[in-house]
Amino acid sequence: MPTIDKISALRNYQSVLDRVQPGNPVFLTKNGTGRYAIVDTAEYDFLYQAAFDKLFDQLDGYCAEAERDGWISEEALRARFGTPPNG
Repeated sequence: MPTIDKISALRNYQSVLDRVQPGNPVFLTKNGTGRYAIVDTAEYDFLYQAAFDKLFDQLDGYCAEAERDGWISEEALRARFGTPPNG
């Protein structure tokens, strides 16, 4: 169960930080809306690495597809998306 506090709980920041653990971030609200998350650095590293790995797995897949099906020229890409050529 996530821990949710008002941002005013930071007046006693040590009690907030004591509750932060891997798998248990503390979410802070401002004016009733979620604004901040305090996350253990081990969890942050894990989430960052997972996102990085997923991104590069997708990139590897796109590169393999391009090698198999052929690459799109820069001109064709610019024509499709309407971006002006570098000049």
